Amino acid sequence: VQLVESGGGLVQPGGSLRLSCAASGFTFNMYYMSWYRQAPGKERELVAGITSAGGSTNYADSVKGRFTISRDNAKNTVYLRMNSLKPEDTARYYCNALRRVIGGKYEYWGQGTQVTVSS
Repeated sequence: VQLVESGGGLVQPGGSLRLSCAASGFTFNMYYMSWYRQAPGKERELVAGITSAGGSTNYADSVKGRFTISRDNAKNTVYLRMNSLKPEDTARYYCNALRRVIGGKYEYWGQGTQVTVSS
């Protein structure tokens, strides 16, 4: 199983980035996909999530209206489009795959990609 994030980098405040997470080794279209982030000294927090077929999304209040999560099940990839970036968006962003089954769950994490918002 692999989740490989890409697309992070250094961007000025007000700028945009698109993160990608390429999945392999599991049945991608059966999993709820999410993006989390963790800033230094802070707990990991949920940024956005999308259902297995892409029909429903949810967002942290801090990113609503600025970030958009989407997925392409044909490419086994989930995306996070980030607009109007702020310095407080600086964090390592992680891709998460989750499938709940009777008696437990299957859950996978990527290694993360760094996003730095600074002038």
